[in-house]
Amino acid sequence: MIENVLHPRIIENKEWATALFVMSFATIALTKSIFENRFADFANLIFSDKYTKVYKDSIHLKSGFTISLFFVQIISLAFFIQLSLAHLGYTSKTDWVLYIQIITFLIFFILSKFLIEKIIATAFNMEEFVEQFNLQKVTYRTYIGLFILPINVILFYYDSISRNILFVLIAIILITNVLTYLVSIKNYQNLIFSKLFYFILYLCALEIAPYYFLYYWFTKGIA
Repeated sequence: MIENVLHPRIIENKEWATALFVMSFATIALTKSIFENRFADFANLIFSDKYTKVYKDSIHLKSGFTISLFFVQIISLAFFIQLSLAHLGYTSKTDWVLYIQIITFLIFFILSKFLIEKIIATAFNMEEFVEQFNLQKVTYRTYIGLFILPINVILFYYDSISRNILFVLIAIILITNVLTYLVSIKNYQNLIFSKLFYFILYLCALEIAPYYFLYYWFTKGIA
């Protein structure tokens, strides 16, 4: 007698990710149609510094253009974190609960860091500089977030991506972040040198320490 053993068929739910991808690309298309000239300058950011020169005023930090693309950046970055962990075998790429946790943490981390920066900038009388500096960082990181969005689509829908390719992508993103940060420092070097002591405090407290603690917490958490 042949005994049949039934195994439950696990169907991964990918609809939530598809909806977020569609929403992200739709937001980009809508932003492009509303801010056509500005988006064109932004798209050429890798080839020209025209965008950072024209839109360097801190009022642009709270504009509809910056905010809409910022949220696309958060969606894209959260996807990249989860997909990297999934391809390294730590989680499932279709775990929407984990995605909510990651994106919630990112929003909380970024907003908390922004508020602390505002407090410190006010205390050190360097509000205008910090806001302009933040605007430039947000601009470059948003550009990177939009760049990795189509990469996220590939990582999500294709399982045969080698770890070496993933490590190369992570390395490129980290190196690009460092380079754009150095570009931001170079663009504001005169202001930085005039407030060098305060900038060093700012750098240690808000640009190095948070990421060090994140790295320490993450490595201990998966050890």
